[in-house]
Amino acid sequence: MTSQGVKAEIGLIGLGTMGGNLALNIAENGFRIAVFNRTPEKTDQFMEKSGPLAEKLVPSKTLEDFVASIASPRAIILMVPAGDAVDAQIAALRPLLDADDLIVDAGNANYHDTNRRAEEADKMGPRFMGIGVSGGEEGARFGPSIMGGGDKSAWDRVGHILEAISAKYEDEPCAAFLGAAGAGHLVKTVHNGIEYADMQMIAEVYGVMRDGFGMSAADMGEVLERWNGGILQSYLIEISGKVAKTADPETGKPMLDIILDTAGQKGTGRWTAIEALMLGTPASAIEAAVAARNMSARLGEREKGEKVFGAAPRHMDKDLIGIDALKAALVAGKIICYAQGFGLILEAAKQYGWDMPLPEIAKIWRNGCIIRSSMLNDMSSALSDDADRNLMLAPFFTGKLQETEASLRQVVAQATLHGLPVPALSAALSYFDIMRTKRSTANMLQGQRDFFGAHGFARTDKDGSGYHGPWAMG
Repeated sequence: MTSQGVKAEIGLIGLGTMGGNLALNIAENGFRIAVFNRTPEKTDQFMEKSGPLAEKLVPSKTLEDFVASIASPRAIILMVPAGDAVDAQIAALRPLLDADDLIVDAGNANYHDTNRRAEEADKMGPRFMGIGVSGGEEGARFGPSIMGGGDKSAWDRVGHILEAISAKYEDEPCAAFLGAAGAGHLVKTVHNGIEYADMQMIAEVYGVMRDGFGMSAADMGEVLERWNGGILQSYLIEISGKVAKTADPETGKPMLDIILDTAGQKGTGRWTAIEALMLGTPASAIEAAVAARNMSARLGEREKGEKVFGAAPRHMDKDLIGIDALKAALVAGKIICYAQGFGLILEAAKQYGWDMPLPEIAKIWRNGCIIRSSMLNDMSSALSDDADRNLMLAPFFTGKLQETEASLRQVVAQATLHGLPVPALSAALSYFDIMRTKRSTANMLQGQRDFFGAHGFARTDKDGSGYHGPWAMG
């Protein structure tokens, strides 16, 4: 407690990079916040670096003192590693809290864990909710996008704080309540899956420019900077241009030329792919992006593969596609990966009975988060018109795909012919082709299934299902 004896309005446990910055953000927005870290030395270091904001911070060395320093009914944000650490922290807090106190898990939790924890809280107390927080270190400090899930009454208790600390888009907070239980963390998971696909598509276009066109990193940076001024304007295009134009301080070479091509991941993109499979909804561009990261880690195998099969021809004539076609292909791919992401959220909402405001999700992604993009305004409008409709079929995006589909097809075709891997763009194109084909080839699959397993099928000329082919007779 402070020397004035004034208790904190909210508490936060976990003073790592994200937690520490979020605490400073809360303090800077005028809220008195209690802070605690399992390692007391980290709390001391945090307070020493907090400067004038220390006046709004209430540090504690023990969990008991931390809980006592927060005004009742208490609200405590957890910023600890996802998984067992969250369960352990909840277990440690439970005997110290009242039934009406609130624990807010703001980490990168698997939404199934959030669902479970919400059920446990209903039975054992205290109250619980999960929120997705996107924007990285900078977002946590100066304004993230916040995706809330749980009881609406719980959100109402802390929503004013979360809205205050969130990023703003034309003065609108990029924070919203999105549904019950794990809805917020589900949306954050899909956000990260879209992030994987968007990043991978940019990397694939970079690969065509680098290996197909032989462009320098600086020239590619110029192209990306130009693209950031139009429909592709987004945080990821912006930083990709900066990465491409940056030189290594040690060698003077382009940074991209010395960064090892093995991509890391924390697993949230993989969760998106898993959920798409479990919910039976297509997210092929996201799945391809996850697979591409997995393959990037197999550097030794890739080196052996090039020795055995030789390097692909790669170099292509710029006249075959050109920079404008690459831009158009990226526009088409981006629309498709967002369509798959929103489709996944919609399917989860239906299966769990969550009333999730898809237009609001697009709005709170407009600033603060990694996938912020100029397209999200149009996506919010399209979802407001018809949230159940595939985003590709909204008139605005239908028009954009009609304008860019040929370029996507051309880029994928030429890249494939020249041995330039474009897995996410290829997956996006295949999704587009399947979703615009009335008569697919799944009739062959049903015939195969019935032949070996007597699974039955529906007929085109009769009602009902459960029909069998003549191979099943006798």
